[in-house]
Amino acid sequence: MSTLTVDTPTGPSAAAGVVRETFALAGRRLRHLRRAPGRMVGLVMNPLVMLLAVGYLFKNAIVSPHGGAYQEYLMAGITAQIGLAGVGPTAVSVALDRRAGLMDRFRSLPISRAAVLTAHALGDLLIGLGVLVVISLVGLGIGWRVHGDPLSVLAGFGVAALFILATVWVGIALGMTVSNIESVDSIAALGLVVCTFLSDAVFSASAMPAWLRPVVEWNPVTAVADAIRHLWGNPVQPGSGFPGQHPFLVAGCWLGLLLAGAMAAALTSFRSRE
Repeated sequence: MSTLTVDTPTGPSAAAGVVRETFALAGRRLRHLRRAPGRMVGLVMNPLVMLLAVGYLFKNAIVSPHGGAYQEYLMAGITAQIGLAGVGPTAVSVALDRRAGLMDRFRSLPISRAAVLTAHALGDLLIGLGVLVVISLVGLGIGWRVHGDPLSVLAGFGVAALFILATVWVGIALGMTVSNIESVDSIAALGLVVCTFLSDAVFSASAMPAWLRPVVEWNPVTAVADAIRHLWGNPVQPGSGFPGQHPFLVAGCWLGLLLAGAMAAALTSFRSRE
């Protein structure tokens, strides 16, 4: 393990010191990825397999809402799944750092407590954005296209990046609060399956049983995917309820709640172990 030396920020340089610490620790996360690239492959494979299996092999067997290519409907859902797929690896990584005593070592250093977890989030966000680039290129290769103006398309990717950041913090909070690594992995895997298939990421809510539609419509994955579809000009099935009529408002509320709640839980757990 490489030695990390960071000066303690004082006076007016405190904010700059926290930023410096954050980037130093985030660099450690990325160096670990370079030494173990298999983690990046694992993160790519989950959404990639779903995209190729459903969006390419079975594209003629599924009808897209309001017409259009099914790949265009599916792509926003796969984009949201990138965030879900990252929860487990992030949580396991944090749990392993805890078990190895690395978190205790960081606490003994004269560095900001917030910088430790923020650096973890920054490193994993960059990894998630790398996966987003790969999946977008594959999507273009199998027929996905955007039909919005450039600013709207960029805004769609911005929503996707915010969701990846929110799920990264969910993973950090999970890794900080659950001690057993096997339990962390199981909870994250269950969340990936449930949140994906109880949303309109793959199938429209109108194809779901009537009693299940409210759950699907209020799922944060549905809100994020629908907001991205609107921005990209891809097919979308407007719901009759509040989430379907106000996808941007619901998506914004979910992103805010996930970020604020997960960050608070992670930082509280980190400080309570001092």
